[in-house]
Amino acid sequence: MPADISQSLYGKWALVTGSSGGIGAAIATQLAAAKCNLILQGHRHIDEARKLAALLQQEGVRVEVIPCDLADSANCRALADHAWSIAPLDILVNCAGADVLTGDAAQGNFEQKLTALWNVDVQATILLSRAIGAKMKERGQGTVINIGWSQAEIGMAGDSGEYFSTVKSAVAAFSRSLAKSLAPSVRVNCVAPGWIQTKWGETASDYWQQRAKSESLLARWGQPEDVARVVCFLASEESAFVNGQTIHVDGGFAGSADERGWS
Repeated sequence: MPADISQSLYGKWALVTGSSGGIGAAIATQLAAAKCNLILQGHRHIDEARKLAALLQQEGVRVEVIPCDLADSANCRALADHAWSIAPLDILVNCAGADVLTGDAAQGNFEQKLTALWNVDVQATILLSRAIGAKMKERGQGTVINIGWSQAEIGMAGDSGEYFSTVKSAVAAFSRSLAKSLAPSVRVNCVAPGWIQTKWGETASDYWQQRAKSESLLARWGQPEDVARVVCFLASEESAFVNGQTIHVDGGFAGSADERGWS
């Protein structure tokens, strides 16, 4: 990590939701490497968050873990208060997302998946950002980083394209508005990953393996670390004049599978 970014993150406090694995864990790891103290939120895989916390403490930073089901709006407000009581936050990263692609949730119908995604990806992001953002504004400093999706702006055919584009477009739109609400003391940006090889991507079919690589100009899956590096940049003072933006981390979109004649 560039020295300037590490220096500007040293000793700060960040809350990272959805940090038990995948992109969230990669973000927490990058921040810890920059000597940023952490509060990690997890729910179904809280043991993994605790294992990560023990590992990151070896970097010489403080790491706290808060179990919380973000699908419950009351829990979101409680998490904001609990985290702030540990330390005034400099950074909030809303990375938690409902997993509707693997496990039992993958068997749900469209409405069930949409509801799960809305509650965690959208509602929790809004509630946490507003609650902690207000505290940051009163304090006079802070940055909020939300996670969107690079194809939300252009759409993707199929059920998953419909519900993911809906919820992630909402996250991006909210982020732009919140940036105006909290300016000038608090910055708000959205990071929009493309095809990132998280748990689902590791076991995806040959069709999806080829499609993910084909739709990036760099002809490969993105890795969680690719997203984490951009998040750390946005959290640092090196991005002090970047606000209200949605930054795509997708290797450059090469075009949809439909445009390529995929069946």
